[in-house]
Amino acid sequence: MAVRAVNSCPIFRSASAPPLSTYRCRLYHFNPSKIRRKPKSGFRFQVFRPEKLLVGHGGVRSCSAHSLVESVMEELEAMRKRKRLYASRKVGLMRSELVEDKLEKRVLQKGLLVEFQKDSERALLAVAQKPDGKKNWIVFDQNGVTSSIKPQQITYIVPGVENFNCTEILNFIQKAQDNLDPTMLEFAWTELLEKHKSVTAEELAEMIFGSTKPLESYCAHLLLSKDEIYFSVLGSKGPRSVYEPRPTVQVDELLCRKRAKEAAEEELLEFVQLLVSAKAMPPHSKPLKRSWTVEEKVRLRIESLEAYAIDACKNDDQKKTAGMILKAMGEPKMSSSAINLLIDTGYFPVHVNLDLLKFNVRTEYSDEIVSAAESLMSDSPDLDEIDRKDLTHLKVYAIDVDEADELDDALSATRLSDGRIKVWIHVADATSLVQPGSIVDREAMRRGTSIFLPTATFPMFPEKLAMEGMSLKQGKLCNAVTVSVVLHPDGGIAEYAIDNSVIRPTYMLTYESASELLNLNLEEEAELKILSEAAALRLQWRRQQGAIDTATIETRIKVANAEDPEPSINLYIENQADHAMRLVSEMMILCGEAMATFGSCNNIPLPYRGQPQSDIDASAFSHLPEGPVRSSAYVKIMRAAEMDFRKPIRHGILGIPGYVQFTSPIRRYMDLLAHYQVKAFLRGESPPFSAGQLEGMASLINMHARVAKRLYSSSLRYWLLEFLRRQPREKKFRALILRFIKDRIAALLLMEVGIQSSAWVSLGTQVGHEIEVQVVEAHPRDDVLSLKEVV
Repeated sequence: MAVRAVNSCPIFRSASAPPLSTYRCRLYHFNPSKIRRKPKSGFRFQVFRPEKLLVGHGGVRSCSAHSLVESVMEELEAMRKRKRLYASRKVGLMRSELVEDKLEKRVLQKGLLVEFQKDSERALLAVAQKPDGKKNWIVFDQNGVTSSIKPQQITYIVPGVENFNCTEILNFIQKAQDNLDPTMLEFAWTELLEKHKSVTAEELAEMIFGSTKPLESYCAHLLLSKDEIYFSVLGSKGPRSVYEPRPTVQVDELLCRKRAKEAAEEELLEFVQLLVSAKAMPPHSKPLKRSWTVEEKVRLRIESLEAYAIDACKNDDQKKTAGMILKAMGEPKMSSSAINLLIDTGYFPVHVNLDLLKFNVRTEYSDEIVSAAESLMSDSPDLDEIDRKDLTHLKVYAIDVDEADELDDALSATRLSDGRIKVWIHVADATSLVQPGSIVDREAMRRGTSIFLPTATFPMFPEKLAMEGMSLKQGKLCNAVTVSVVLHPDGGIAEYAIDNSVIRPTYMLTYESASELLNLNLEEEAELKILSEAAALRLQWRRQQGAIDTATIETRIKVANAEDPEPSINLYIENQADHAMRLVSEMMILCGEAMATFGSCNNIPLPYRGQPQSDIDASAFSHLPEGPVRSSAYVKIMRAAEMDFRKPIRHGILGIPGYVQFTSPIRRYMDLLAHYQVKAFLRGESPPFSAGQLEGMASLINMHARVAKRLYSSSLRYWLLEFLRRQPREKKFRALILRFIKDRIAALLLMEVGIQSSAWVSLGTQVGHEIEVQVVEAHPRDDVLSLKEVV
């Protein structure tokens, strides 16, 4: 039972008692001070003289009595204003004097019980022990800690206490907590608001407890100092404060805010319970991702958490919401905490690709785009049908990785009667289906490139159009743009031609199967051998022109069932110096050189690509072993690629006078632009884009290409680290020393995995040496790989 008193008359409140609002007791007997009045002010009337009379119409002087009444009324209003101003000033002065009276100074002494602000969130009770210097005091607080506090830290001195026993602090606090009833504040607020009175902690204690003893006074202080609704601080002096009741309108608004806050906290608690429940479920029983988006309030919170996880909060509210969720879950406010939480609840798969989310990559096509793409496959007339050259008599080899779905180039070759080699590079004619400015074309430009990841492929065109309508298919008639080149005996270009064509691909080969055919040296596959010979001539010729060989080891990974916690990982190591890979890359470079020459001779705006050669002579690296070691050294000195849209620029790294990427119009939009330009010229039309327009589009397309490259690199490295994480700790790997970073710390290439890292190596090892290493740590999510040399 709580005891209250008004004017020293206690009111006992119990469950059966009537509501507090029924008690209408006077709080204080307040006798206003007598106000000394000023002498009454008289009215001042203007004396009207005949000469002051106004001249009316027709020169007749007249004066209305109405002007006299107006003057009197104005003077009365001015007097009222002066009286109101005088009264308000006097009331304000009295109010200020009353507050000052209540804020009497209290001197801190040994043995007093004080409350002090420990930090921004904590206030502690302590007993004063002794002065510390001129102003500070040594206190012994409720936690048993002795510390020195400044006077400004003291927020309340409990009255009526002398030589308080330090061991009783916690007991005193507990009693205070048991005696608190915040509902009493509303009663006190109502009474004080009616009387326009302020109140101190001790006065409030007298009102609601009927006592100003230490415990009751401290309880009143706690109620007032923690209250955010009914009272505000009117004045403070050190540890002493006077509070005044807030206006009714303000209290109503604060109560409304409080209820809204409590409702939000309740919803947050419900959401946290959902997270806790989902975390506790076994992996295959966790809620589906779409179940988190059914209810609006749940969806908004999970989206805030997702945005926080990828550092992509749209506003402060999202960041604040995510922070509150993490705090409620007992997690630190870090993006990694949000990631782990979303994985633990099943919202994210274990191996979620965060970069896909961060870059907001388009992984799906709208129904409108899909429908438009499918209609192109059935309704698009071939504008170049009459001019297509029939090349179906040629044996055509399409060579690519085994999982390639978009086949956009193929090769043919023969030996002419004079001994020279003629090659054909056939490129899928994507523009026979897609025209510039169409809805499908605009979508392809927004994407810029196909994205190839170990877990999935996101094509630049809708899948059916790209893989069925545009791609080259074995044994089927396919539209193509064919670049035919006759080589000089030294590998230079002797003749070239660009034609619209129709072909029938003979073989679809992987790099591995093409290499096997080359090694078998079969007579019936003489064309493949001629292609290999042409590639060797071209490589030799380019090297004579200053080309730098950057062939190295590349890794491909195919991940099946990526949504599973332990998906299967298939690893492929490719040596770019392999015969089949050399063959294809040399023919692609040859096609690019021929297209640059064609564009230059016919003044066609094209995306001409070049790369200045480094100032450092490549011969400076001749002492390094060929392959990954030398290539790694070359990469360090390479300069950035450049583009021109009016004329070719030298590509120093490739060792050719000009280069246009042309062989991948299904997967690279810049290649498609080159097709648009060249195809228009072949039809005798003006190119659809000027050099300036190409340059403008290229800036956007290249940005998408950089994102795709980063996505591929980060995803590849993640899965390589995941592959290494699964290996037995005792497993040994061959590592090639690429260079020394500092002292004996070397940059290494793991030959069986194709990933680079670093480790300390023993004395005596040199660049180009192979050593054995073991994996100490591999954490894909944190991009951590630690190796140690096996000595």
